[in-house]
Amino acid sequence: MTAPRVVLGVSGASGAVLSLACARMLAEMGAEIDLVISPAGERTLLEEIGPGARADLTALVTRTLPVRDVGAAVASGSARVAGMIVAPCSMRSVAAIAHGLDDNLLTRAASVQLKERRPLILIAREAPLTLAHLRNMTAVTEMGGIILPPVPAFYLRPAGVEEIAAQIAARAVDLLRLAPPRARAWSPEAPGN
Repeated sequence: MTAPRVVLGVSGASGAVLSLACARMLAEMGAEIDLVISPAGERTLLEEIGPGARADLTALVTRTLPVRDVGAAVASGSARVAGMIVAPCSMRSVAAIAHGLDDNLLTRAASVQLKERRPLILIAREAPLTLAHLRNMTAVTEMGGIILPPVPAFYLRPAGVEEIAAQIAARAVDLLRLAPPRARAWSPEAPGN
């Protein structure tokens, strides 16, 4: 059986740790990962995680594709891709995807998932939200995309940021439906509940 191929987009919203958590989880599953990072995503990785963040991320993926290469394989519906996660997803990227502005490889690959009816999960990061943000997220949802705000599962009593990021990444990866669920589920029988 061939490994599933997944596109991982990284845009310039805060939450760069989510890209690493998703890449780790997909790599553990044995997925083939195509990474596309926007210029703002590059900057956020550097500012939030540090100078080694990009190298750590690229070490987990199969290939890194230039964001300006709109002729890359994942820009076509004929590429055998199981789905795409954008982690984190800026409101600029949400808007471009909502309105079909395929102006770079990240937004083009996302549009391809929608037109091919494949899973597209956007870990949309912004607060508070404007009416424009809400309308753009509604448009993506109406087209079949999934908006997954990075909301911590406080009921699991996470020990820190890494645990929070891992749970959010697991939720995103689970939505691709490529393997049995990895996210920890709520259980009323858990100690302290």
